[in-house]
Amino acid sequence: MAVIEEMGSELKDLVLYCKSYRNDFLRLKRLLSSIEQFNSEKLPFYISTPRADKSELVQAIGNAGYLWVADEDIVVANPRAPFEKYQAMPGGLSQAIVKSEFWRLGLAENYLCLDSDCVFIRSFSRADFMMEDGVPFTVLHQNKEYFQLAVNRGEQKTIQNLRAEAQRVQSLFGRIGPEFYCAPAPFIWSAKVWESLDREYLQPKGITLWDMVTPEYPETLIYGEALLSYRAIPLIAIEPLFRVYHYDWQYFLMRRLGEAEEKLKSNYLGVLYQSNWDFTLSSGEKRKSLPSRVLKKVKRTLRYLQSYI
Repeated sequence: MAVIEEMGSELKDLVLYCKSYRNDFLRLKRLLSSIEQFNSEKLPFYISTPRADKSELVQAIGNAGYLWVADEDIVVANPRAPFEKYQAMPGGLSQAIVKSEFWRLGLAENYLCLDSDCVFIRSFSRADFMMEDGVPFTVLHQNKEYFQLAVNRGEQKTIQNLRAEAQRVQSLFGRIGPEFYCAPAPFIWSAKVWESLDREYLQPKGITLWDMVTPEYPETLIYGEALLSYRAIPLIAIEPLFRVYHYDWQYFLMRRLGEAEEKLKSNYLGVLYQSNWDFTLSSGEKRKSLPSRVLKKVKRTLRYLQSYI
């Protein structure tokens, strides 16, 4: 693969990685700008996109400050992966699996897996993600702060869905005990953990992540349960690295309480504005019909007003 030839054979202990696509390139540009500003140790930053999106990527963000990889090269790095499944799968789902298979390129022992809607707000270094001896931290928590906020706002359905999701994945590994969450992004992922999942769970069943990951069984929970089951690395748990606004009602509420990026710096490395509600940097938004855009603005206004109740 071209990217491996360019970088040589040296295995990094940690790299940054973001899997993106054309509708997210404006968000990706914002992320890249924040990395250029705050990446104090110049950790390598990889971006992968479908090969067909490469020229549009360069047009949107330039060709400096990152190393590009084709999604297709990540897929074929797994000799057991059915390429036709990647081609036929909806983009949102295939994206999750491509991110989980990045380790197969052999570029790094660990990687900070970022989403395009992430943005760093202060300087960061290896010490934020791993021990001096190279053992990575793991984002692992019980989501109590967010669950309590959802309870306060009457969003019981959100809690029920997340808990059911965690319990489904837990049952795959036969683990009994509390539900744990390895999200939100960015994720500190170890190649050793993904490899242990492949060796201990997937290969004996004759399947790959392309069979295992679905909307009901997300890759973030699978990673956490694989770590808890096979202990491929020591478990050093930390809370989320970024402040994440999952929904616009959450963002409006926290802003009204005085939350701002400058204040977040004391506890978080960055902020994630979920693209499922923040459409300000959606490249495809302008192509939608006027009634559709107006309806979204009306709903946004109503949820803003709801944050006062």
